Amino acid sequence: MVVTQENVAVNTGSTPQEIARTLRERIRTGDLKVGDRLPTQAELAEEFGVERGAVRQAVRVLQDDGLLTNVSKGSPPRIAEPPSPALDEPQPTMVGLGPRVTEAFSAPHVRIDAACLTAQSLLPALAEPLRMIHEGRIRPERIDVRVLLPSRDIQLAFPTAAVEGDGDTVHSRWLGMRNAQGQVLQYNLQGLRSTHKIDVNVTFRALPFTPPVKLYLLNGTEALFAYYMVTRREEQTEAGMLDMYDAVGSESLLFSFERRSGHRDAAFVDQSQMWFDALWETITTDLTLS
Repeated sequence: MVVTQENVAVNTGSTPQEIARTLRERIRTGDLKVGDRLPTQAELAEEFGVERGAVRQAVRVLQDDGLLTNVSKGSPPRIAEPPSPALDEPQPTMVGLGPRVTEAFSAPHVRIDAACLTAQSLLPALAEPLRMIHEGRIRPERIDVRVLLPSRDIQLAFPTAAVEGDGDTVHSRWLGMRNAQGQVLQYNLQGLRSTHKIDVNVTFRALPFTPPVKLYLLNGTEALFAYYMVTRREEQTEAGMLDMYDAVGSESLLFSFERRSGHRDAAFVDQSQMWFDALWETITTDLTLS
């Protein structure tokens, strides 16, 4: 952005906070757009009638707010991409996962890796991007989805019966949910092959343990992480009242780590992807949803 007379601040001798507030407003209104270079420190110092030290403090404020990128001594920083509203604070999985999956579908090659107890949260999160594809608003060239789910042959840590005698019933209930949700997910995605000629691959593998957390990896750039909160609860079924230790994963808070957010988040994304790939290629087995 070139500093013109129009942009010159009327109140010279501004404080760093006032400079940051003015620049923040220019970013909000679009006078400074994503990718634009911030004016140089010399230009800003002249515009606001201050020393460069005050400008540097204002730039640090904007950087801490996540509004600037490429902050270095070599050249003026650029205006950063605004963070997604869904990521301002951790949200329940059922609320926060959908917008992130929808955004992932804007890429030509969509890659989703998930490690979870069932597809209970992932299935509704795919509803919006699938609708957008059917409406012709987006059209990825390829979709690869890999899902790790617990094996039917293991004794689950949860859900599990809280009283003796209900173990088989609780396990059968979970297995039915695992298979039904996975089959619907597979059917909905693979249907895009015939309807939209999209290259779709959906694969499941079986974990030899109960995952204590759920993890979603989107396009290799974002990791979404939530804890399964185990609680004792009762549920009425056709077989009677079940007393069990279970986890309602859709209510677990979802934490997001994005590669673009800095070294710490980038390291978490990389390590999470390595962890998932290692499980996929080593101790997991082929999974048929039946």
